[in-house]
Amino acid sequence: MIKVAILGYGTVGSGVFEIINENKELLTANTGDEIQIKYVLDLRDFPGDPCEKVLVHDYNIILNDPEVEVVIEVMGGLKPAYDFVKSALDAGKSVCTSNKELVAKYGAELVRIAHSHNRNFLFEAAVGGGIPIIRPINMHITADKICEITGILNGTTNYILTKMDKEGADFESTLKTAQDLGYAERNPEADIEGYDAVRKIAILASLAKGKTVDFEEVYTEGISKITAEDFKYAKAMGRSIKLLGKCKNEDDVVVASVAPRLLAPDHPLYNVNDVVNGILIRGNMVGDLVFIGSGAGKLPTASAVVSDVVDSIRHLNVPTTIIWDEEKLELEDFSKSRKKFFVRAKVSKEEAESVFGSVEYIDAGIDGEIGFITDKISEEDFEEKADRLGKVVSRIRVEA
Repeated sequence: MIKVAILGYGTVGSGVFEIINENKELLTANTGDEIQIKYVLDLRDFPGDPCEKVLVHDYNIILNDPEVEVVIEVMGGLKPAYDFVKSALDAGKSVCTSNKELVAKYGAELVRIAHSHNRNFLFEAAVGGGIPIIRPINMHITADKICEITGILNGTTNYILTKMDKEGADFESTLKTAQDLGYAERNPEADIEGYDAVRKIAILASLAKGKTVDFEEVYTEGISKITAEDFKYAKAMGRSIKLLGKCKNEDDVVVASVAPRLLAPDHPLYNVNDVVNGILIRGNMVGDLVFIGSGAGKLPTASAVVSDVVDSIRHLNVPTTIIWDEEKLELEDFSKSRKKFFVRAKVSKEEAESVFGSVEYIDAGIDGEIGFITDKISEEDFEEKADRLGKVVSRIRVEA
């Protein structure tokens, strides 16, 4: 019998508890041993809940119990999660987590500590919820150079953009609907400003490149400035607007970003709508691989966590393959990266052409402004030209 402890009994923690108990026979068959939840750690009490019999409030009870082989961290945040996870690994316990903040900030260090004790630090649920993506990168796409990872990595923003696209709604009213449905937090900043997505793309990029991508160095732009008028232009182009996290090889450098992009219908992520996530991995040999599924939610995320628990039990004293060095990967200055831009501006066509040269005009029937797509130029060139043009209403990058 393998004994485990769950740190945190919120949405995901209660889902992990439910899956381990409901699918006990299946999990026993998959691991070759029965999984028993010995402890659930939380500051709160849960009268009448099934977890009540194993509930504790002191982490040291778990840390100092040699019977606990696997610690499941689903508390979220950095404190005290980092200290708890690090001490568990140092005590020779494997750790499975859904905590993207923890993984993005300390992933390489925690993998190293786990491996030094012949144990594992696993985090499939930290990116993409129920979508299997971490394990494929670590174990299945190992014959290829990964040239690009592009992902719709946040269900809240994808829901908002989908509703604006399909219904012509404005951003504020759509955000309120998302909050009423529980898709967005009361304080939605982490989602709508791209802070959630940037941690996830940093994790994926780190695994793809084998070195640490610092999420704080990744260009990040959210969706709060996207308007219903932007979607009118998108429809006129036959495109959709998605918030994409990207890590891409450009010549001999690596460029990473999170920003809204205009996607054409032939893009693999064009039809990924609502709260669904989608991740495109482009290998130099295998080509395009696309992973689509539930990016959040109690049971999809908990399912990914429990899958890591199964993996950690199968490899109880053998580290699984995760190549993630603590050495930092130097990213190309985002201002140097090149792409096409869609621009809305309150200027004449002659003025636009005098600054940007040849452009492609888009007519969305909006008075008092023009819309156009530039040739491929660098971010810094675009900013210089936009300043020179003046009266720019907005700009959205065009995905190739």
